[in-house]
Amino acid sequence: MSEIIKEEINLDEKLKAFRVAINRPSRLNSWTSDTIDELILAFEEVRYRKDIRVIILGSSSEKAFSTGGDVKERGSTGYKSSTVGEKINVLRLYDTIRYHPKPVIAVVKGYAIGGGQILQLCCDITVAADNSIFGQNGPRVGSFDAGYGAQLLIETIGLKRAKEMWLTCRRISAKEALSWGLVNYVVPLNEVDEFSLKIASEIAKLSPTSVKFLKYSLNARYDGMYGFTHFAHETTSLFYSSEESKEGKLAFVEKREPDFSKF
Repeated sequence: MSEIIKEEINLDEKLKAFRVAINRPSRLNSWTSDTIDELILAFEEVRYRKDIRVIILGSSSEKAFSTGGDVKERGSTGYKSSTVGEKINVLRLYDTIRYHPKPVIAVVKGYAIGGGQILQLCCDITVAADNSIFGQNGPRVGSFDAGYGAQLLIETIGLKRAKEMWLTCRRISAKEALSWGLVNYVVPLNEVDEFSLKIASEIAKLSPTSVKFLKYSLNARYDGMYGFTHFAHETTSLFYSSEESKEGKLAFVEKREPDFSKF
């Protein structure tokens, strides 16, 4: 049985949103290694789909967005995937979200705790229901995230608030999360799905290339050489489609000197 739910949603006659939901409600949508693998595959499935402009990441229940890794699955050396036999690919999932060409909207209902809180943090925009509860949980279960979970949190809500979340593991309400800058919107639970589609529709009307490069550039500042390398790689790909780049390639094939004077 799949641990996620996938759905395509029409935004207008041509454009769509792709909704992905974690589907382990009996475990508060905590994830296993297989859940992570399925999420990564789902994101990659639509990477080059021109009709899909936005990804909406949510959950199958109103009680929890996600409570992170399922502690019951964790062994003495961490988590293992039953499909590929490797350790849990959660970092790859975070990177997939942050460097996916489509903006990702997190729709948070109920608990966003531990890795679930970091998951929404890695998304581009977060729409939280008014029943949402946020918090870190690592020190309570012998775990921590010193990467995005700490560094990106500092950049998002500031050093003092980030320390408060990690060093106390205190839960905060959706209202507090909004005031701290941890989420973008808080709306009534029965309106959160409709509201997220409204945001998706606004994004879908914009230039997809502009949106992609703005997303990459905004993330690159916080991701050091990795971020700038990814950004540069994508700009090179864009340059290849220009007449200037085509002249260089054509000159090489025709064994002549390129003429860049007209550019």
